[in-house]
Amino acid sequence: MAFHLPLPRPPGIVRPLAAAAAIALAVTLAGCATRAPTLTRDQVAALVADPERSEADRTNDQRRKPQEMLMFIGVKPGMQALDISAAGGYTTELLARAAGPSGRVYGQTPPRRTGPAPAQPEGGAPPMAAAAAPRPPSTGLAGRAERLRSGHIVAVVQPFEQPVPPEVAPGSLDLVTLMFNYHDLGHLGADRAQLNRAVFAALKPGGLYVLADHAGRPGTGISESGTLHRIEESFLRAEVEQAGFRFADEGFFLRNPNDPRDRNTPEPPQPKDDFVLKFVKP
Repeated sequence: MAFHLPLPRPPGIVRPLAAAAAIALAVTLAGCATRAPTLTRDQVAALVADPERSEADRTNDQRRKPQEMLMFIGVKPGMQALDISAAGGYTTELLARAAGPSGRVYGQTPPRRTGPAPAQPEGGAPPMAAAAAPRPPSTGLAGRAERLRSGHIVAVVQPFEQPVPPEVAPGSLDLVTLMFNYHDLGHLGADRAQLNRAVFAALKPGGLYVLADHAGRPGTGISESGTLHRIEESFLRAEVEQAGFRFADEGFFLRNPNDPRDRNTPEPPQPKDDFVLKFVKP
């Protein structure tokens, strides 16, 4: 009787079943964050109250209502997120704290642009006040990333039209946020359709795109982006849905029906009427 010994496999060749098992394990591990339960109200309250957070952020909390925002988003441990137009990183840090040590939050800021400034600075501040006031280094994205012990922040510089860093694989993000700056894309001349398509491609099915902004009057669209720093809610929603997103929910915790929406800073002085919209990638 003849015995046939199995031929040796060349190095690097993996048995098909073993390869399939490895892929299945990787997919399982990658999906752990999406299957993690959302943080409870008590957990979010503790996160917001963490004494590590800066006094500047706590002052900002009074108008930004972070507990309500994080509950509306439905943040989870382990999530992979992108905060577009992160600026000093207020929202980026909150998301990173919610994602915890197993998560990662990218904070995107655009390269320095050369072009005309908006006709009016946001909030009615004197034109040079914002530029002249030094920002404490601890409030910048780099400073936040260094001192944060309970999460991971990755500061990235990318144009608005390509906000996702190259190392992020398509279809891998759980969440993208854009807080109070979508209107600025109008006077900056950014390609908003390209941005929304890039966000859609980066999110996994079921991933969320959450935007908040200052409400404009009906019929104004994005025409007052550089003057009143407002955008019509229905206009923003239509642009996002054009990229393939499905509207999921609206948060009312920042609404102010008494704001006449005809000023940069409402008169009499009061909070702006702000909307918060949640979209999902089907």
